[in-house]
Parts: sequence; C-alpha cells; structure tokens
Amino acid sequence: MAEYITLVLWALGISCAVLGWFARQLYAATQMLRVDLSALQVRVAEDYIRYDRLQDALKPVMESLQEIKQTLAGKADK
Repeated sequence: MAEYITLVLWALGISCAVLGWFARQLYAATQMLRVDLSALQVRVAEDYIRYDRLQDALKPVMESLQEIKQTLAGKADK
C-alpha cells in the first residue's frame, strides 16, 4: 500500500512540475506579446496618417476630378 501512495505522490509531483513549466511558458509568451503589441501601437501611430488629415489633403484632388468630370459631361462628342 505504501508503494502505491509513493507512486501516486511521484506522479502528482511530476504532473505539477510539468504544469508549472507550462504556466511559466504561457506567462513569458504573454509578456513578450504585450511588449510587441505596444511597439506595434507606437509604429502604427507614427506610420499612418489619420483619416481626416488624409481627407483634407485629398480635397483639392477630388475638386479637380469633379471639374474634369463636369467638363467631360458637357462635351458634345461623347
């Protein structure tokens, strides 16, 4: 009977060690992901312009396209 208890305790100890190692690996991966995500947020903020700034920059182009469209619409040789 004592052998069975010893065997169960060994199995429990090994399974707890494996579970602890796995939990540590998950924690380390989560921390690395957190660092990578904050670096990505900074990069996205630096590399891309906001939609309203883009709209303001493209406003003259869109107006020119509208003028060309109106000119082409008034042409007789469609």
